[in-house]
Formats: sequence, structure tokens, C-alpha cells
Amino acid sequence: PRSSRSQRRFSPLSRGGGHAASPRFSTAAGAWPNPKTYAIVKQLLAEGNAGELQKYFGSRMEFGTAGLRAAMGAGISHMNDLTIIQTTQGFCRYLEKNFSDLKKRGVVIGFDARAHLSSGGSSKRFARLAANTFISQGVPVYLFSDIIPTPFVPYTVTHLKLCAGIMVTASHNPKQDNGYKVYWENGAQIISPHDKGISQAIEENQEPWPQAWDDKLIDSSPLLHDPYAMVNKEYFKDIQKQCFYRNINKETNLKFVHTSVHGVGHKFVQLAFKAFDLSPPFAVPEQKDPDPDFPTVKYPNPEEGKGVLTLSFALAEKDGARIILANDPDADRLAVAEKQESGEWKVFSGNELGALLGWWIFTCWKNNSRDTRAIKDVYMLSSTVSSKILRAIALKEGFHFEETLTGFKWMGNRAKQLMDQGKAVLFAFEEAIGYMCCPAVLDKDGVSAAVITAEMASFLATRNLSLSQQLKAVYDEYGFHITKASYFICHDPKVIQQLFDNLRNFDGKNTYPKSCGRFKVSGIRDLTTGYDSSQPDQKAILPTSKSSQMITFTFANGGVATMRTSGTEPKIKYYSELCAPDCKAHPPGVGKIRNFVDQIRCTGL
Repeated sequence: PRSSRSQRRFSPLSRGGGHAASPRFSTAAGAWPNPKTYAIVKQLLAEGNAGELQKYFGSRMEFGTAGLRAAMGAGISHMNDLTIIQTTQGFCRYLEKNFSDLKKRGVVIGFDARAHLSSGGSSKRFARLAANTFISQGVPVYLFSDIIPTPFVPYTVTHLKLCAGIMVTASHNPKQDNGYKVYWENGAQIISPHDKGISQAIEENQEPWPQAWDDKLIDSSPLLHDPYAMVNKEYFKDIQKQCFYRNINKETNLKFVHTSVHGVGHKFVQLAFKAFDLSPPFAVPEQKDPDPDFPTVKYPNPEEGKGVLTLSFALAEKDGARIILANDPDADRLAVAEKQESGEWKVFSGNELGALLGWWIFTCWKNNSRDTRAIKDVYMLSSTVSSKILRAIALKEGFHFEETLTGFKWMGNRAKQLMDQGKAVLFAFEEAIGYMCCPAVLDKDGVSAAVITAEMASFLATRNLSLSQQLKAVYDEYGFHITKASYFICHDPKVIQQLFDNLRNFDGKNTYPKSCGRFKVSGIRDLTTGYDSSQPDQKAILPTSKSSQMITFTFANGGVATMRTSGTEPKIKYYSELCAPDCKAHPPGVGKIRNFVDQIRCTGL
């Protein structure tokens, strides 16, 4: 299971393992546990199918900083009514310990369009069960009445000054998956020690509370509030603060295609374009409406590139659009493609779009800042596995750049710390097509990123520049950065552990590789063990975690390569980058750079 790394074992009939199959968990109101998962477990028990029961009940999903993410189905290793109730009971108790005013401030809960027919699970059902849990304890709940993009939850937390937020989504994972994503009162995803505290509280609150299964009870409760209309108004008002060229937007002839890849994004991107006075993008008709089966794509993830954009390319050719904007199913990520003069389509990598958005947002800030001294309080952030292009821009322009660990939970929390100190955090990004373009949302936001990209492209068109041409200009000015990032699927934790152990004991115990092909290694940082050869005490500065794998190799030629495990998918990810610092004075040998990147890919793994 993607998020079930815990090795704690349960008997199918033990306390915490047998609820879904036991009629004693009916409620006074007559509501029963999910009949579909009940039937699945009952049948397995009747058959004496110990193997399948072990899969369902052998280990509980582990609650981490990413919350929960796993397949929907029966048992404590899957997302279902029971595990949602147990998780929310633990989360509620943890919030009660941390906030004396929880029953005054409350929480927000949102959901996407995922559903799983065979188990009866759906994001909406899970969200309502979570709301029922909080309301049963006297906690106000702001439950969205319809599907929303993930960024609306952190926005609502800060806008209404709530204690926490929950988004029920599995983002771009396969269709059978779902997830439970948690935000703290600062509007950022939780980080340690909250994950451990919540996990412990879940273990202590596994017995479903009275009437836990009956989500209909919330409909008549005065503690239930619907923030949908308010947030739809206020969010689009706030992102308009990032609109700087409204007159150009009104007059541009540039055409855009948008796809929500069967997710929630269509309506909200249309509204964002309206807020910026841009003509609405053409929507891919086969993909604009939510569909939990994602029927037109193998993977509902625009990060996969051209394979997900086939229908978008066809519509763009038909309607004469030059730029494609693609959100993932929960609309917190954005992919962009542009038609080149050759007629081919270029899909920008996350690092390339990060370079363009970083340049654009800083340029807009600089052109609109009345006090040039304010630059000393300007910051941009990116994750440690992302391109260092923002660092290059910061060094030349005079603002601050910081890198964090992988994931927006780190960038969001660091951004809030800086903002509380009076700093201006203009932009943050990660190479996995995640962008934080507006300080009103302390998480990646594919809706605001889409419309800001459209305004950037419209402005460039008035200068007869394409996005690709402007990217080259950015590299000419700040250094040519070439990157390669991809992944391997691996479902066996033992294989993953052995791979990383081999790297840590490459030529004897506690020795790392000294070269990769013909490229010499000059530095090693291991954020699993805390080792960093570049530091005087050989201790890493960034936070470390023994529960996840991450090793970075720095090479004598300035190249950097990182391998890590994913926290939400069965993937071993790799990233590499090489930069020529001054392209005007020293045009980069692109062939040599690509040779380095390809060598890392082939030899490193």
C-alpha cells in the first residue's frame, strides 16, 4: 500500500480490525457500516480466505505529513468509511488538545470527485463522515457543498482563521486511490511533530463514536456551514492582486486550451480567466467534466507529458490555440505546452515553467515596486530537488532565495514564517509542476498558476515573443540550467532499501560512490542518515528523516543528482541538473551537458 509502511500487525477479528464485519457497530439511528465493504469482509470470512484478510487487515495505513493515501476498499489498510472515521476521531482529539477555542473557530473540509463503485467509497462520502465526526463533538465545520480544487482548503483556513483543514483527494494518483490531506491553522500542510501526534491519537480512538456512520445527521446541525459561495468570491478577488496587465488581457488574440483531466479544475479556471479579463480558454470536451474513472488517460497526471495531452493537442490544432494549460484532477498542479514554429508541441518541464514564472513574478514586482530598497525583504523558495534557477536570478537581482526539503509542506510553512517576519514571499515552486504564485494560498495552486501563465504569455505576445523564446532569454541572462527528472516504479520496499544500502556501502561499509561513469563525485548529502560531506561537522543542515530515502551527489563539474523515494506513490525518483553560469560570455556546450545528465540517469540507477 502506498502509505501503509507500518509493520504493526492486526488480527482480522481484533479490536481495530473487525469493525467493518461486526453488526454491533450499527447506530441508534439505524445506520449501518458501509454495506459494500461489510459484504466483502463477510464473504472472505465465510470462505476462510486468510490471505486476502491479511492484505486488508494486516497493517494499518500510516498517517504521515502527507496525511493518508491508499486504495479505496475494505480493511484498515485501505481508505473506507471506517478508516476515515477513525482518522478523524484521532485528528479531532489532537486538535482539542492543541486549541482551546476549537469549538469556536472550527475546521474546513473539502473534497474532489473521486469515487469507487465496488467499495462504495467516494471523496464526498468521506468528507461528510469527517464532518459528522467533528460536529458530534460540538466543533463547527465549514464543509464545501460541491467539489473544489485543493487550494481552496488552505485558502479557507487562513481566510476564516480556522484551526485546521482537511481535503479528501488523491490528487493525480490512479483512480482506485483516495487520500486525506491535512492543513494546520497557518494554512500550510502539517509537518512533524503534528503527524506523530495525530497518528498516536488515531491509535487511541479506533472505536467509532455513537452515530459515527450516520452522516445525514449533519444536515440539520447549526454547526454545519457551507463556505462555497464566499470562497468562490473572495479567492478570485485575492488572486486578482497578481493581475498586472488587464488591458493587454482584454485585447489579446492569443488562444488557450485548458484540460482538467476529468478532475475539478474546469469551472475554476474559467472563473480565473474571467477575473483577469481574459477570454475563456477552449475546454477539452471529453475531459472537462469530473469522471472518477479517468477514461481517456492511462494516468490522470499531466506531469506524464504528451501522453496525457493528446486530446488537448487535437483541440488546439482545430481551434488555432498556441498554448495548452493542463491541471491535475484536484487542480493544484499545472502543466503547460506551447506550439513551436516548427509545428511541434513543446511540453515545459516543471523546472522550465518555474523559471518562467519566477522571472515573470519578480519582473512584475520590480515594475510595480515604489521602493527599490524593499528588495531586501523579498524571497523566493524552491525544493532541494528542483532547479536552482531561482537562486541564479536572486543572486543577480538582489533578493533572497531559500531551498527547502521536497514538498510544499516545507515551502508553505517556511513562507508563513517569513511572512510573519514582514517578508514578501513572491513565489515558490517544485519541479513536480507545483507553483505557489499568490501568498493567499500557502500551497501549490494550479488555478492561479494557470491564469498567471496566460497573462504572462499574452504580455510576451505583444513583444512578439513566445514562452520558449522567453525561457531562452532567461537562461541567457541568468545561466543555462538543464535538468532531467523521472522515476522508476517499485512496489517492493526491500528492493528499494537494498538499492539505497548499496549506495551507502558502495566500496565497503559507509562509503559512497566516488564517480558516476567519467564524472567525479565531489560531495554527498544523505538526508536519511543526516550525513553531509560539505559541512565541517559532516551533519546536514536541512531536516532529516529515517523513514524516507534521499541521497544527493554533487559532481566536480558542478552537476547535481538526487535520488529519493516518493511519500505518496511506489516510485524511486531521480533528478539531475547542470548549469553554465554565464551563457552570454560562455555559450554552453549543450551536448556535453546532456551527456552528463544522461550518464547520471543510466549509471546512477
